[in-house]
Amino acid sequence: MVQQVVLGNEAIARGLIEAGINVMTSYPGTPSSEIMPAVIEWKKKLGLNTYVEWSVNEKAALEVALAASWAGKRAVVAMKQVGLNVASDPLLSAAYTGVVGGFVVISCDDPGPFSSQTEQDTRLFGIFAKVPVLDPASPREAKEMVRYAFELSENYRVPVILRPAMRVSHARQNISLNEIDATARPAKFKKEPTRWAATPRYRLILHKELNEKLGKIEQEFEKSKLNYQSPITNDKYPLGIVASGVPYTTARELLGEFGVDVPMLKIGTVYPLPRKLVSDFVERCERIVVLEEPDSAVELQIPDRRHVRGRLDGTIPNAGELSPDVLYPVLAKILTDANLIDAERASVGVDPALSETLKSVPLPVRPPRLCPGCGHRSAFYSIRRVFPSAFFASDIGCYTLGTNLRAVDTCLDMGAAITVATGLYHAYKLDGKNQSLVATIGDSTFIHSGITGLTNAVHTGARFVLVILDNNTTAMTGFQPTADQNRLADGGEGARVAIPELVRACGVKFLRVSDPYYQDDFQAVLKEAEAFTQSDEGGVAVVIAKRPCVLFDRTPLDTHPIKVEVTDQCDGCKYCLVAFECPALLLNPTTNKVEIDRRICVDCGQCIDACYKGFIIESNPVTISELADKVGLHQRFIP
Repeated sequence: MVQQVVLGNEAIARGLIEAGINVMTSYPGTPSSEIMPAVIEWKKKLGLNTYVEWSVNEKAALEVALAASWAGKRAVVAMKQVGLNVASDPLLSAAYTGVVGGFVVISCDDPGPFSSQTEQDTRLFGIFAKVPVLDPASPREAKEMVRYAFELSENYRVPVILRPAMRVSHARQNISLNEIDATARPAKFKKEPTRWAATPRYRLILHKELNEKLGKIEQEFEKSKLNYQSPITNDKYPLGIVASGVPYTTARELLGEFGVDVPMLKIGTVYPLPRKLVSDFVERCERIVVLEEPDSAVELQIPDRRHVRGRLDGTIPNAGELSPDVLYPVLAKILTDANLIDAERASVGVDPALSETLKSVPLPVRPPRLCPGCGHRSAFYSIRRVFPSAFFASDIGCYTLGTNLRAVDTCLDMGAAITVATGLYHAYKLDGKNQSLVATIGDSTFIHSGITGLTNAVHTGARFVLVILDNNTTAMTGFQPTADQNRLADGGEGARVAIPELVRACGVKFLRVSDPYYQDDFQAVLKEAEAFTQSDEGGVAVVIAKRPCVLFDRTPLDTHPIKVEVTDQCDGCKYCLVAFECPALLLNPTTNKVEIDRRICVDCGQCIDACYKGFIIESNPVTISELADKVGLHQRFIP
């Protein structure tokens, strides 16, 4: 049997392929983004007839996949954990209506969090929605769970959630490449209004059916091999560990380092919890510690918690990832308190000298920053110049890093830049104050959740400047296409839904498209937009900052690179470092002068405008007419 070392998300993708999926939809979001590309790669390599779609948001993605399931197809939708918030409305309803073809919801959690606004627990969402939840502890197990998830879904006609945490999604492990399920599943939608279009009366019936299904699923989980209990020979143990997901793997390795044998119960089927299995284990131990992340989904479901310790009582940290560094001292204390190890063994693996050395090393703080040449940086720099005292509402994307440039004051969720700006406007209007407001949102985020907010803002008479940062791609998660391009997930051609047309359809009267690289012109457009918001006929003024992502499309830079140099007159004032914050600008501690890091400089020339003293200059300047011949200045503004 062929073995291959793959990323966790690639293992999940292979599991989907082997399960014979017919339809996959997704909206990109770390840590889930690699699943769809891997499915597409296998689909093309094997010549499979599988429909794939980058949807405009998670709600649309779930509904499309669910409908395919109603037609008898095996369907899957993948997203990150906060995406499940967006898809929650159809998910809760789907639990009642049920499915026909297997329907799996993959929601990748981000304990930490490392790339999310919350570290919410999808497993708790499953409990809330009454949808079965599987929690893999490794990439290989995630792959194995995929096929079972489809079988479970079809056997009980319910959606099933697969919840890989970030370490499962982004770890690597060898997996077996098994045969592909080639079962034919012709589309056949059976009209059943009392289910698919159920009124409240029938929803009550469906709810009762769902509860009955969950009871049967719990009985199946009692015998599932996805739950593993280490052999127990004694009648009573001083300590037992119940663990789910990645913490199980981490704890097992750490217990090996401590050299102790503690009975463990691994839970792979988190909801509905196999309560008899868990209760029997709990009764055999004087004390139980529950290890799970990022919240307490298993612990909350244990019937008798009198001797159970975990996140709820603070024995285990109640926030953050249970990494080895975090779990090591916690387990050491638990084992010491249970008289299973002494103080000497509790300190095994701890090097005090190394710890002190690391504390003494003056490592510089390195916050994440926008890439060299990023058009968002130029846009934010101009925004700060034009609006020095504005409030800045922003959104989810690369541009959230505008916080470093003091151009982002709020970041709530997808699409909230527009609605937060609307709320701030009306709040200050109540006091008779005219507060300058600028909202920034990305192109993909605008299509995801910004259209309704903009419609609401126009309808209610809000006044602010909205800058749509359009870099022609969904950059932060891997350059997935947006609906504003004619490129589909698998490379096919789709119909373009142009952002300017969407903006106009929302009722916006002021719309300009400008390239933020041309900062004087861009700032002039921003001033014009602000003037419109203050005019008698004013409202929301929209400026689309159009500049392709420098990592995705280097064509404009390759057409005319602008090499820069710092003159000897540089006095080390650090204005360019703070106000522009390009990673390619460095301060030489010896000379106290700014230097250009040629290793990462992309020759965009934008830092010339960032030095108001004129000490950053172009090395080989060209005339305006020469530049126009090369890149076409008339194309900067798009009607």
